[in-house]
This record gives sequence, structure tokens and C-alpha cells, in this order.
Amino acid sequence: MSDYFEIDFLDVESSKSGDAISLRYQIDDSAYIHVVDGGFQAAGQSVVEHIKKYYGNPAYIGHVIVSHPDGDHAGGLRTVLETFEVGHLWMLRPWVYAGEIIDRFSRFSSIENLQRRLREIYPNIAALEEIAEERGIPIYEPFQGERIGAFCVLAPTKQRYLDLVVQSERTPESTEEERKFSGDGIAAFLERAAARTMSLLKAAWGTEVFSPEETSAENEMSVIQYANLCEKRIVLTADAGRAGLAEAADYAPHVGLALPGVDRFQVPHHGSRRNVSTELLDRWLGPRLSAKPQNGQERFTAIISSAKKDEDHPRKAVVRAFIHRGAKVITTEGRSIRTGHNAPHREGWTAVTPVEYPEEQEE
Repeated sequence: MSDYFEIDFLDVESSKSGDAISLRYQIDDSAYIHVVDGGFQAAGQSVVEHIKKYYGNPAYIGHVIVSHPDGDHAGGLRTVLETFEVGHLWMLRPWVYAGEIIDRFSRFSSIENLQRRLREIYPNIAALEEIAEERGIPIYEPFQGERIGAFCVLAPTKQRYLDLVVQSERTPESTEEERKFSGDGIAAFLERAAARTMSLLKAAWGTEVFSPEETSAENEMSVIQYANLCEKRIVLTADAGRAGLAEAADYAPHVGLALPGVDRFQVPHHGSRRNVSTELLDRWLGPRLSAKPQNGQERFTAIISSAKKDEDHPRKAVVRAFIHRGAKVITTEGRSIRTGHNAPHREGWTAVTPVEYPEEQEE
């Protein structure tokens, strides 16, 4: 069989969006399986069942990648690690670097105490570490430049990651008031509150309005990956924010990715307005077109993992911005979707209808 790839953005349906991605590709008669995130903990069994059903019931998965520590990405990977033999677990654990950053925490003089506190703050990845140690799964650091099968890590660098750990609202320097918020922290809480009163305004083609707020430090920790499979340029962004996307774009030429231009692009953070900007999208995808491409004439595919019940994602402004640059935008929203090239036939799987261009956007 010829080389192929298939990337599945799996349904993580709940009141909030999550990410669970499985992928399989073949190069020179050798097939490889990766799992990138596993959604919420409740989604783990669905991820396992999908892999067994569509990837030939494998016993072994070459690479499992934890993009960042949030529960809507890391939770379901517990079941994956407990079910399959895993060759490599790629995961950043802040407590590993406690000795390097302890001088930046006035409340701690003991490395061991800081390590303990960081494990408490990031329970999802602490649980994955425990499972990996019990099952003898080696853990690797997905910093910029690392190779994960056919993929290369574009971001984060180690230094930026350590800075984010220190800056995070979840770190030991934060107040109890700050720590009581989950998910993306205070900024996300305020955005959700504002969303309840946010109005939509009709906007002309090409007009773009994004949030002035930045995404959380945890989201900025996201591992951004790139691969060229079957001459298709694929970028997986998880929940990366503007700083992460800029860092990844800076590094892209070092791995042969000439920007602008990709073929498959994961829209970060379920289509949040706090993760992208006009300048960054121009850099990654090219400038805005003068008019919407005809159906079938789109330049690339943009995929959004978003729950049907999640009223906050994706934002219309973000969908518009990707279509401005020639994207065919597709979302999960209660279904699993596959994108690929030369991929094996699947009975009952049909083409996804792209998202229509929103004539309105958030003010």
C-alpha cells in the first residue's frame, strides 16, 4: 500500500470542548500510531475503542503526546496508557525542573516541597507519570527541536516553558482567590462571564476583531507539532496562544517549513479569540483574500475540536479569520472527523460539511 496518513479529531462531547487526537501514518511500508491528548477522563475509553476499531486492534502505540496539563486534554490519556503498550510518552512535568526555578519562588526554600506542591497543582499529569512509572513507559521532554516519529516539535522552548510555570496562576505564589478558578484561570473566567452579554455585529468580508486578553500560561505551554506527510504540511497546535504560535513560526524554517502556507492546521484552543491575531494568521497562513473561495477551491483545511454544547467555542471571529485566508473550516461538534491522504476506506464515514462563513462576529 502507498504511503498514507489519517488524523482523527475525536468527539469529546460535554458542556465544554476538549481535544483528543489519534493518528496513523505509513512511510515505506512501516505504519506508526500516535495519540495526541485524550480529552476529559471520561473520554479515555472512547479513544481506546476508536483506535482498536479503526487502526487494526493494535497492542502497541509508538508515541503518546500530552500537549499540556489541562484536564480536557490530559484526562483521557490515563485509559490509553493503561490499555496499550506505549513506546514513548512525551510530557512536560514542572516538578522535574523545581531545582532550576526554586529561586523564583519566595515561599519555598526546599526543592522537595516545591516538587510536591507542583504535583498537587497539576494532578492530571501527575497521574500519568504514576501510570507510566508503574508500566515502565519512558517519559521524554517535548521541547522545541525534538523529533516524535515524523513530527517535529516547534514549541515550546525550555526557557519559555519554565517562565510559564513561574507565571502561571496555578503556581505556589498565587493567591487562594486566583487558584479557585479552574481551566484557563481568571482570564478565562472573565471571558466566560463577558460572553453572556457579548453581542454580535454584522461585519464586512475581511474584518477581524480578536480579544485583547491573552490565553492562560497553561495553554501557552502547549506542544506545537509539525510534520510533512505525503507532501501535506500538518500543524497541530493544541491550545497554544500567540506567544507559542510566534515561537513556532520563528523555528519553522529550521525544519523546512516555509511560511506562510500549510495544508492541515488545528485551530488552537477550540477557536478562542484569545489565541490568534491577524498578524499571526497572516504569518502562518498568508494574507486575507479579496473574496471567499468557491466550494472545493479552498487552500487548506482548518480543524476545530469543539463540543456542540459549548456555547463559547468556536468564536465566529476566528472562523471568519480562517476563511478569510482560504480555509475549509470543519468542526467536531458531536462527531469524530478524519482528515487524511490515501487513507484506508472506512465504511459509513462521509465528507464533513464545512462551516458556513459567519456574517457576524463578536464585538
